Amino acid sequence: MREETPFRIDPFQPAYLRLLRSGELERRAREAREELRACRLCPRECGADRLAGETGVCQTAARAVVSSAFPHFGEESVLVGRGGSGTIFFSWCNLRCVFCQNAEISQRGEGEPVASDRIAGLMLRLQSAGCANINLVSPSHVVPQAIEAVAIAAREGLRLPIVYNSNAYDSIVALRLLEGIVDIYMPDFKFWERASARRFSKAADYPDRAREAIREMHRQVGPLAMGSDGAARRGLLVRHLVMPGLEAESRAILRWLAEEISPDTYVNIMDQYRPCHRVGERLPRSGRRYETIDRRPSREEIASAFSAARESGLWRFDR
Repeated sequence: MREETPFRIDPFQPAYLRLLRSGELERRAREAREELRACRLCPRECGADRLAGETGVCQTAARAVVSSAFPHFGEESVLVGRGGSGTIFFSWCNLRCVFCQNAEISQRGEGEPVASDRIAGLMLRLQSAGCANINLVSPSHVVPQAIEAVAIAAREGLRLPIVYNSNAYDSIVALRLLEGIVDIYMPDFKFWERASARRFSKAADYPDRAREAIREMHRQVGPLAMGSDGAARRGLLVRHLVMPGLEAESRAILRWLAEEISPDTYVNIMDQYRPCHRVGERLPRSGRRYETIDRRPSREEIASAFSAARESGLWRFDR
């Protein structure tokens, strides 16, 4: 096992505090909000005037919709710490994954539209509860609202790392607005092939946009670094959900991470896929619409993904 000492960072101050002191955080919040007038903040580039109440694919106007906020103890071990990861779940999504395990939130929008100052209040409440970080779940379509909330909360005493927990269908425009604000990027790289992305997430360009986004995330924060307590402080953590029948795509994704990003990339290879949402749909004549993914991944498929990661040179895994 390679020594992890180079990936220790202690003491630590969140990146956004430097922007707060210089006034850049407030300026960035204003700039991001203006992007909502003709929204191209995700790869869909709908052009909706969200400040005027229009919505595009993400079904979200000027206010972010929040489903829940709580200390989460089921996240990656390096994010949980003693007090849990302070998750804020945003409703709606810019993908349309047919297998989504949280479809009531991502596809049906269960939650409440809230102003940015209320999101800031949630951040401060999670900090008071002893959480290790603020974990923004599915934030790709609400980047301006998230930046506004961080700016407000930072003025009121927020000092926790910000985690950007996304599906990797992120735009470079949005990610550059987040530079110096996000401490930990945690994208889920789902598909390697455009055909799979089109069929299962309704976004053929997903693989291209995900590669661009992960490159930019790594440029901003580098490999994942920990504090003396073993909790993540800054860097990139990539998730990959192993799906049935897509073994070759898993291998390609993990090889790309090692060769094109860094063999030091911290990876969570996830084995919890199960058929959900629309996967069991049946067509009148041709049977199951998504038959190829209508099962759990086999032990062999899971083992193959881990083997592919190690063979490619990756060595940092969540346990």
